[in-house]
Formats: sequence, C-alpha cells, structure tokens
Amino acid sequence: MILLVGLGNPGARYTATRHNVGVRVVERAVEVAGGGPWREKFHGRLAPLSLGGHAAAALCPETFMNESGRSVQPCAAFYKLGAPQVLLVHDELDLPFGELRLKQGGGDAGHRGIRSVSAALGPDTLRLRVGIGRPPPEFRGDVADFVLQAFAPQERAALDEVLARSVEAVTLVASRGIPEAMNVIHQRTSR
Repeated sequence: MILLVGLGNPGARYTATRHNVGVRVVERAVEVAGGGPWREKFHGRLAPLSLGGHAAAALCPETFMNESGRSVQPCAAFYKLGAPQVLLVHDELDLPFGELRLKQGGGDAGHRGIRSVSAALGPDTLRLRVGIGRPPPEFRGDVADFVLQAFAPQERAALDEVLARSVEAVTLVASRGIPEAMNVIHQRTSR
C-alpha cells in the first residue's frame, strides 16, 4: 500500500496557487481512479483509491504547509506505513514549470512542507516534485509571494497536461516501484 500525500495550504484562497499543485495532483488522481469519498480525518481530507491495481490512500493535509507532518504522521501510523511507503507530491521551484522528477529521500531544499513531514517520519519519503519554476526577473516580491500566486495564463493552459502526467507518475510508483517509475518519467522529461 502507498499513502499519496498532496502538500499545500487549506482554503479557497490557496486552491489555485503554485504552492498547491501537489493537492491538485492528488485530487485529480482520486478523481481519475474513481476513489473516494473524501472524509475529514488526521487533520486533513482522506480518500481511498486504487493506483494501477494497488490499494492506496490519498491525503490532503488541512494544516498549513509548514505543519504537514502533523497530518501525515498519524495517517501513516494508522496504516502502519513507514516513510518509504509515503509519496509526497509537491511544488518544486528548482524545476522548470511542468517538469516532473521522482526521488526518494534527501533534503528539503527549503520546502517547509517537506521539512515538517521529514521531522515527523524521517527523510526517506518518496517524492514527486512538480516543477513550478522560479520567479521571472521582472517579478516584484520574494519567493513566498511567487509560490502563493496563481499560475500565469500560459501555465494555466498547460496545467491539465501536467496534472495528467503527474497522475501517471504516481500510478507508476504504486504499480511498478520507484526505480522503474523514475526510468519512465525521467526519460520522457529528458526528450
């Protein structure tokens, strides 16, 4: 079993922001898989689903990003899952918009949601990093302002395809494991 976690912030104000792309991927995965229903549990929204024929649970923490571990840890404990069975889906500034990268473990690179989950579970979670890119040179504000803004119009036009590829990536992880999923997803990205 795998616990699929969409990192983001709760509330309508944050729904369309770059920082909530992880939540959007997980919601789309549940929708595509015919999973659900969503229930309030573990300081978040939880839904059962099947990914590639394998049982899974989807969790969207309703804590703020910086406290994601407060939701993920008790949910993982309930299902008796360790960090390597938890797949975090999150925004990644260091990847161009729409680029996907899978990895296991590692540092948090300043991402406070990852930091919170790592403090609660350890650093060995699986991760789907969804590229949002860095702020353009003309952007006025800091990185926090950028990630808490909605996607630009040209990005919104491509977002559906990014979400579809992301759902395919998490399905591959659940059905084939992280090494094979990495080979497939990373080869497609490098073309």
